[in-house]
Amino acid sequence: VQLQASGGGLVQAGDSLRLSCAVSGRTLSRHRLGWFRQAPGKERGFVAGRGWIGGTYYADSVEGRFTISTDNAKNTVYLQMNSLKPEDTGVYYCATDQRRISPARDDYEYWGQGTQVTVSS
Repeated sequence: VQLQASGGGLVQAGDSLRLSCAVSGRTLSRHRLGWFRQAPGKERGFVAGRGWIGGTYYADSVEGRFTISTDNAKNTVYLQMNSLKPEDTGVYYCATDQRRISPARDDYEYWGQGTQVTVSS
């Protein structure tokens, strides 16, 4: 299983970005999916996720601004990020596995390589 994250970049506060995570080797159905980010000097933390049989979950800091979605035909997971803030800066990682546990837990079996998002003020 391989995950390829892309879509990061340098943007200004208030801008939008859409991250993509192409998954190969597995389908997205009956898999939990997660987006995490690691800011400089901080531990990796949960951003958004989808449960094993559906349902979306968000960190309080991104609720209402970020949206996780999937395109099953493309086997791709997206993270639409709107109204970006400087504190959203970090390396964003996608992850997946078939475990029937919360997508907010970071003990995923498969991880992408990360994509850098930098939001300037």
